[in-house]
Amino acid sequence: MNVSDAIKGRRSVRGYQILKIEPHKLDKLWEALRLAPSACNSQPWHFVVVDDAELIRELVSACNKNHFMAEAPLIVVGCADEAKAYPKMAGSMNTFAIDLTIAFDHLTLQAYELGLGTCWIGSFQEDEVKRILKVPQSLRVVALTPIGYPKEVPADRGRKPWSEISSSNYYGQK
Repeated sequence: MNVSDAIKGRRSVRGYQILKIEPHKLDKLWEALRLAPSACNSQPWHFVVVDDAELIRELVSACNKNHFMAEAPLIVVGCADEAKAYPKMAGSMNTFAIDLTIAFDHLTLQAYELGLGTCWIGSFQEDEVKRILKVPQSLRVVALTPIGYPKEVPADRGRKPWSEISSSNYYGQK
């Protein structure tokens, strides 16, 4: 599979088979996270891999009752350290969330190539996730994703055509 195939085929999976993920596949997932680029190579992240079923059930309640998460054999929680991220993108923005997002994109595409499903979880109570997983208050929880073998492949939901989401030279100019 090439990158274009992974980009075209990856979907949010909201149902998982009760199967463990093989260690060699986990190694590839962790390597995808490790190799992700970040602003100024700051790598301001820490990933909590949750495979304890009870902790996963607790995370479901912290993630606004996304019950399908409990079906997955593991959840990756992406945390970022604002203090270690590049602080001045565009003159004033901190890159911690962007850096973590790039790493998660690498993770989700690698998972798809390996026949695994993911679902980007942005609906969660950060303080509750921190409490459950003992994440230091100095870090930010940016996103979570369950990972596992999909029960079914979700249908393509379509994307807007390029002409609707782009301009030429000036904003709004076609």
